[in-house]
Amino acid sequence: MHVTTPPAPRPPSTAHLALPFFDDAHRALAEGLVPWAAAQEVDETDDRAACRDWVRRLGAGGWLRYCVPAAHGGALPALDSRALVLLRETLAYHSPLADFAFAMQGLGSGAITLAGSPAQQAHYLQGVARGELIAAFALSEPEAGSDVSAMKTIAKSAYPSGGNGQKTSYFLTGTKTWISNGGIADFYCVFAKTDPAGGTRGISAFIVDANTPGLDASRHIHVMAPHPLATLQFTDCNVPATALLGEENGGFKLAMRTLDIFRASVAAAALGMARRALAEAVHHARQRRMFGQTLADFQLTQAKIGEMAALVDSAALLTYRAAWLRDTGQARVTAEAAMAKMTATENAQRVIDMALQLHGGRGVEVGSKVESLYRDIRSLRIYEGATEVQQLIIGKAALQE
Repeated sequence: MHVTTPPAPRPPSTAHLALPFFDDAHRALAEGLVPWAAAQEVDETDDRAACRDWVRRLGAGGWLRYCVPAAHGGALPALDSRALVLLRETLAYHSPLADFAFAMQGLGSGAITLAGSPAQQAHYLQGVARGELIAAFALSEPEAGSDVSAMKTIAKSAYPSGGNGQKTSYFLTGTKTWISNGGIADFYCVFAKTDPAGGTRGISAFIVDANTPGLDASRHIHVMAPHPLATLQFTDCNVPATALLGEENGGFKLAMRTLDIFRASVAAAALGMARRALAEAVHHARQRRMFGQTLADFQLTQAKIGEMAALVDSAALLTYRAAWLRDTGQARVTAEAAMAKMTATENAQRVIDMALQLHGGRGVEVGSKVESLYRDIRSLRIYEGATEVQQLIIGKAALQE
């Protein structure tokens, strides 16, 4: 079956760009992005082929330049959360798979931006920005999702013959799963324990090229909203000492710093999907006739659409605030990013469900936009910190005030 994203009933609103969270650089970004995203037509029947296509298009369009700093081909001096938010919101409005392709380029290379050596940054970041290299972030394991300390993948040091001198390489052994871009990535930022007894303080990060012997990414994972996922198996996977990313045993902090940058952008992706669901609901309500009037003429419909609009706007304000706080170097960011991620994803689920209900039987028809949104939104409440984890972060922060 040929799968493409149906055209939006209307372009996404840009009224929020007038809010004080954004500056002229963000407004210029949106001015070019909105028509570009609307003009793209990608066959998404094969999610892996489509993801490669989206990465190529995003690179050619210059949008992946917002995933890396200017020193390595980026559009801005440093990673900018507000730019990431605007990009993900707009892309998700048109195609959640386009958003996925963009987000994984940023998340997969983010640790290199933050802690990579000059050689690592020069080798990988420009390829990411041009869409020539596909990146992936490999943290989760079968028994270590939210509980990162339960990680079992090991990285053993290797030394020259005789055991003297500096370590020459590491041997990685273990399993990573639910890895986005698994099987299509050109490289993976992999987290493994260099000190198995050290808990989160014994984790290190490594850059592992996809063609490294001992890495098997052939086990694909099929999910309700198709996008490239795989289980990675490492069997004595030998990487040079120069593949170490950042400080040895500093991998946990690096992973959390990387996720913190992109957490508000997950909220933005949910926001984009919620805005699209609201647009679809409004369009359908205006067109659908029953009992001699349009669906939009019924007060119950008006009440539902009013509730949907309020849910969208409340999520938007928390999302933009979290991005603004990070970009302006405010002391508190983590709890605010958690609020944005939790509220935007949960609100989007509710908005999309209400939009589907307004469509009646058409809402569950495979190929309709609200049906695909219903499947697309569900994983956002889980990945990069499930709702329950965000609640704990927010609760602990409130108790410490």
